[in-house]
Amino acid sequence: MAGYVSSTFQGQTSARPAHLTEPAWVRIALTAVALLFLAVVLVLPLIVVFTQALSKGWTVYVDAITEPEAWSAVKLTLLTAAIVVPLNTLFGLSAAWLVTKFKFRGKSALVSLIDLPFAISPVISGLIFVLLFGARGWFGPWLAEHDIKIIFAVPGIVLATLFVTFPFVARELIPIMEAQGSEEEEAASSMGASGWRTFWQITLPNIKWGLLYGIILCNARAMGEFGAVSVVSGHIRGETNTLPLHVEILYNEYQFAASFAAASLLVLLAVATLIAKSLIEWKHNRDMRQTAASPQGE
Repeated sequence: MAGYVSSTFQGQTSARPAHLTEPAWVRIALTAVALLFLAVVLVLPLIVVFTQALSKGWTVYVDAITEPEAWSAVKLTLLTAAIVVPLNTLFGLSAAWLVTKFKFRGKSALVSLIDLPFAISPVISGLIFVLLFGARGWFGPWLAEHDIKIIFAVPGIVLATLFVTFPFVARELIPIMEAQGSEEEEAASSMGASGWRTFWQITLPNIKWGLLYGIILCNARAMGEFGAVSVVSGHIRGETNTLPLHVEILYNEYQFAASFAAASLLVLLAVATLIAKSLIEWKHNRDMRQTAASPQGE
């Protein structure tokens, strides 16, 4: 069998993966390099963040994360994510359904458009909205006449975040739904099931783990987005500063302890996201093992 080698031990012949035939020192060296890389890139920065955040004591840390401007930044960050994630979930489901279940002209162009935010710098994304809705933008004069504020206000932050995060759910679902095909949906339709019933009872259960994974990635990017939001927010303290922007302002003002204290909140949100991601992957793998083992147990 390709990729395996045979070894005889006490009269028994067994197949071992080819990569296990490498010398022990090679495996140890590769493992050490991987662990060192993770320690330098991931663990060490986390330690630095919390060390700096607590460098002036617990009281300063608590004051930094509970003062009005910090609390306003936290609320705006959570509000933006609460608006963006459901909208992108709805878009992702619709786009994945359209791409995988129907044949139409322009499908490849649609997929390319879904990937567009991955190819455009977030700063450029924010600039696009300024050119559209800013005071001198295409729609700026009309918006000013009707006293509608988008740029340097919450709607602009939501729009910029929505743009940079909308591929995540769709790109998680499209490969899953393409691999599953449409045989089950077609069978349900031939038996008289409505479109909604087919979706809720067949499609959604089959894609639930991919959907949750895409939602988690979308939420993480929405809460941590900096570039696009920085362009459209105006950096108005207590009004249009999200948590990443609040961290930047404190750091530029040399309030290092307060800056790292605010950054620690983002770290905690990232850790919570990582835990949720790991739980979903664990449950998905468990379900896959149970599904694979069920025919053998019958």
